[in-house]
Amino acid sequence: MAMDTRMEAARRQMIDQQVRAGEVLDPRVLETFAAVPRERFVPEAYRAVAFADAPIPLGHGQFMLPPVLEGRMLQALALARGERTLEIGTGSGYFAACLAHLAGRVDSLEIHADLAASATRTLGELGIAGVSVETGDALARDYEPAYDAVAVTGSLPAPEPRLEQALAVGGRLFVVIGSGPVMEACLVTRTGEGSWLREPLFETRIEPLILRTTPSRFRF
Repeated sequence: MAMDTRMEAARRQMIDQQVRAGEVLDPRVLETFAAVPRERFVPEAYRAVAFADAPIPLGHGQFMLPPVLEGRMLQALALARGERTLEIGTGSGYFAACLAHLAGRVDSLEIHADLAASATRTLGELGIAGVSVETGDALARDYEPAYDAVAVTGSLPAPEPRLEQALAVGGRLFVVIGSGPVMEACLVTRTGEGSWLREPLFETRIEPLILRTTPSRFRF
């Protein structure tokens, strides 16, 4: 009971002192952070710091994104219940669980089979339905324009048209673009069959998305 109380206090502190302080004020996003047990997705060795504003290693040189960035991603995507979402980079499975809480249907791609298996196991243990995790390279395939939202959890060196093509008209893509110490978080909205609106949101830095396929050399 004492451990549960400490976890809940740490969760509330994360929401109030990190997420809200990062200008994430959407009540549905804040409720998602309160509802999805982040600590269950953190490797056991790091569970005591599950809510810290610090990178948490997952293996393969990968890290969980900090809560405030996850909050800003969810807020920018403005997900509605019933929307179909695509996540590129499953990692621990936590962000997929947040997407499912908000939208309900998530296809998630992870290049490392062991991370995909671990995420699937945790999602199953928690009874989180609606998430399908697949092992594969996100850029080694073509996408039908079927998704209302796409979230990329690692940075790309340049905009990637294959992911933009995955959006249905009205769909939104969140992606961090760049290769230097400062990168740009962007929201891409598909406004028509052959048109997209690309908006810079804020500067940040995250680890590159691991790919076997060479990203497209696409420029605005």
